[in-house]
Amino acid sequence: MAAADTHAGAQVWDPLVRIGHWALVLSIALAWLTRSGGGVWHEWIGYASLALIVFRIAWGWTGSCYARFAQFVRSPAATLRYALLVIAHREPRYLGHNPLGGWMVLALLVNVALVGISGWLFTTDAWWGDERMENIHNAFAISLLALVAIHVTGVVVISLRHRENLVAAMLHGRKRPPAEGDIT
Repeated sequence: MAAADTHAGAQVWDPLVRIGHWALVLSIALAWLTRSGGGVWHEWIGYASLALIVFRIAWGWTGSCYARFAQFVRSPAATLRYALLVIAHREPRYLGHNPLGGWMVLALLVNVALVGISGWLFTTDAWWGDERMENIHNAFAISLLALVAIHVTGVVVISLRHRENLVAAMLHGRKRPPAEGDIT
């Protein structure tokens, strides 16, 4: 992945998007590592994850161009058309999130919120020690892992297809400038 990996190019991801993304990655990893015997650490990591979700939702409405939901959440029909192009290996390159990536952002945000909220409910008087709530929390945690795996797979596939290191772009915020046929 040659020229696309340089720091030259179009600024796409602002520092708050990037810091929030990697802080959420870290909080999810730490929550997973402290799931058994983590006690209060696990709880506080969960609260930090929820705070990051609240921040990202607010930034999705008020943030920079490529951080805004309106920029990257496409209609279901547009997303289906894009998915069919991916299957046919003819998908266009997007400067920001592609339609599938946009919906993945929403799915991950909602799922992390559900994990955090169900974890918090498990600590309340109404749900303390309730096996059903524990099972719900665990089910959301497992579904989060599945979504993360799909997300990482998508990043790898699109990085290879477009010869662009998306992980590096999420570190330094820049992507190769748009070319003819790219969607900004």
